[in-house]
Amino acid sequence: MAVELLASLLEELPPQLDRQAFTHASWSRRRSESYDRLAFLGDSVLGLAVTAHLYPLLEADRFGAGRLTKIRAQAVSGVSCRAVAERLDLPRRLLAAAPEGGQGAAALVATERVLASVLEAVIGACYLYAGYERTAEAVVQAFEPEIARALADPVDFKSALQELLARRGEEVSYAVTAEAGPPHARSYTVVATSEGRELGRGGGRSKKQAEQEAAHEALERLE
Repeated sequence: MAVELLASLLEELPPQLDRQAFTHASWSRRRSESYDRLAFLGDSVLGLAVTAHLYPLLEADRFGAGRLTKIRAQAVSGVSCRAVAERLDLPRRLLAAAPEGGQGAAALVATERVLASVLEAVIGACYLYAGYERTAEAVVQAFEPEIARALADPVDFKSALQELLARRGEEVSYAVTAEAGPPHARSYTVVATSEGRELGRGGGRSKKQAEQEAAHEALERLE
């Protein structure tokens, strides 16, 4: 699956941007030297690039703002970002960047939220280095399988979970269990529960995205 353009941009990054994109906040005495701010920037670039790609492809009469939002959310979800990060070999690069004795490096690399944030940081760094046009083209190429899947089979995981549980006479509720990061780059962890049991857990840069991720995990477990 093609990630050549984004991989090429990553190789071109100046050392300072490359180092920051792979620095977890726990590995630096100054949070400003971590990837948090780059991830915040990259999240916006990713969203715009995919939106601009989708907008002319989808008929206005059939695809209103609500449907566009759901398709985009699926295409750039945490699951999607992790898949692209793995195709770019970012877990290996993140491990290589960890300082000796770096806090939980192996555990961090296995975390979807961290890999998604690192990918967004890489996108943010590429934007600062190469500008929007080159970065957007590379992003759309890298996310092509995820975009195609979202177009072919758009899924509203919350609605699907609600329908599944309704057939069993159950209801689902969502609760925010954790918030992390500075105000400009907040992330949320949400748990989906039913009948007092945890069904799924998800994270995202908005509560709605985290709820969708929790519902997605719940569906995978239940089905």
